[in-house]
This record gives sequence, C-alpha cells and structure tokens, in this order.
Amino acid sequence: MSSQKGNASRSRAQKHQNTVAYRNDKYGATVQVKKANSKVHDGLCQRCKDVLEWKVKYNKYKSLTQAKKCVKCSQKNVKDAYHIMCKPCSIQLKLCAKCGNKEDIVIPINSEMEDESEQVVDGVQKKCGRRKKDLDDDDDLSDFGSEDRFLDDDDDDEDSDSRPRKTLSKLPVLPDISGATIRD
Repeated sequence: MSSQKGNASRSRAQKHQNTVAYRNDKYGATVQVKKANSKVHDGLCQRCKDVLEWKVKYNKYKSLTQAKKCVKCSQKNVKDAYHIMCKPCSIQLKLCAKCGNKEDIVIPINSEMEDESEQVVDGVQKKCGRRKKDLDDDDDLSDFGSEDRFLDDDDDDEDSDSRPRKTLSKLPVLPDISGATIRD
C-alpha cells in the first residue's frame, strides 16, 4: 500500500493468508472462556451483538467482577460486561442495553424464555419432590430393617447380579488409629 494521500487501492493480494481460523479454546478452555462462549447476548442491537460475539471469538471478552451502575435508574444492577443499562430498564424503554440507542433488538429479553427455563427446572424439582414424598412414605422404622426392597426376585438375571446390593447386616470394618478395628 502506498503512503500517498488518497491512494487507498491495493495492487496485490494479502501476503500472508491465514490457513486456520483462530480458536479461543485451542489449548483448553478456562472457566472464563467457557462462560463467555456459552453466554447469550440478548437485549442488544445487531451491531452491539456482533461486537460482543467478536470479543468472545477472539478472546477479548472480559466479564465483570462487580455489578455496574445503570445509566437510567442509577442502581448497581448491570451484571453483563460492556452494558450500560440493566435488563429491566432496557426492556421497559426498549433500548439496546449496550449502546443505549433505540435500535431493533435482535434477541429480545422476554419472560417467555425465562419461563421455559423455569418450567424445565420446575419439572426437575417436581420430580425430586415426588421422589422425596415417596421416600417419606416409605420411611417407617419398622420397614427400615427389611432388605426386600433392595433385592430382586430374579437372582438368575444378569442385570440384578451386576447391581450392587445394599445389606444392612454387613457394615464396613474400619481400622482404628490405635490398631483395633471398629465397626461403623
């Protein structure tokens, strides 16, 4: 490229061509890189979204260590790096959370997405809740000593032999510091 003023056209191709694209997790991803790669940039205009994706792709994204102050509500609610306003203000005013301009939001921050994730979490919690309830029903002390619920009727079945069986009569023997054995 010439150093002449106004001569912006190049007469030859790029000298060194990149044969392999840059990868930010080439030598093992750190915790910060994994978080940055998995982050969804929502509530942003297209330009700001592209900027943040570039920062993540080329390992330039630095996450916040402390919450920043929102420019609209003056509360310390901004938890995303490079953002200037919190999510509630961004939703309410329909502005980009990074640049603050009234642009078309690419991935909107809405409660529908959060509701879907809560439903999945609630489904797991309901499942766990049912299991806990079933365990509470079976938690009679009279039934505690029976080994019937741990053993299968089919002793010849290979699946039942491969599973570890719990027995209450066999307790592990641990050596004591003094050399004597203690049943625990």
